[in-house]
Amino acid sequence: MRYTPKLLSTALLGLSASVFAGDLTLTSQDIAQGEFMPKAQEFTGFGCAGGDLSPHLKWSGAPKGTKSFAITAYDPDAPTGSGWWHWQVVNIPKNVTEIATAAGSTKKDLAPQGSMQIKNDYGSRGYGGACPPSGHGVHHYRFTIHALSVETLALPEDASGALAGYMINANTIESSTIESLYKRD
Repeated sequence: MRYTPKLLSTALLGLSASVFAGDLTLTSQDIAQGEFMPKAQEFTGFGCAGGDLSPHLKWSGAPKGTKSFAITAYDPDAPTGSGWWHWQVVNIPKNVTEIATAAGSTKKDLAPQGSMQIKNDYGSRGYGGACPPSGHGVHHYRFTIHALSVETLALPEDASGALAGYMINANTIESSTIESLYKRD
């Protein structure tokens, strides 16, 4: 195959776009990539007795065109056939770059002003901690920050996790994930 200048420049543009993608970075004081979460992030109920605290999250490097953010916490290993939504927060203003530990609590006013917490798979709004079935092995909890191309996701008050996930993914410019682990023996 002969490489023409146009073909070569197109290939290099594609390469440079992928090389420079991924500037959005998520960090936490409470959880770490590939590490087991502390008991503080475990659910309270369903046989679990943790602190049920959403972790501290901080992000930087939002891509151009970001108009808001969303946070998701999802366990793909839950034995449901569709995983388990632990937390979804949408309509986080673009000037917010950090949330405190326990911001997912609906009993405290720590969620970003103007944001909306979606009902989790436990049936309540806000964060619902890790609580895999006893003896089910290691579960992977994906905490993701999504940079969105819209200021507000127009979701109904009773939106399901699947609908919120669809709208978040449809409007994500870039995302960054911390995948933490948890298991119960």
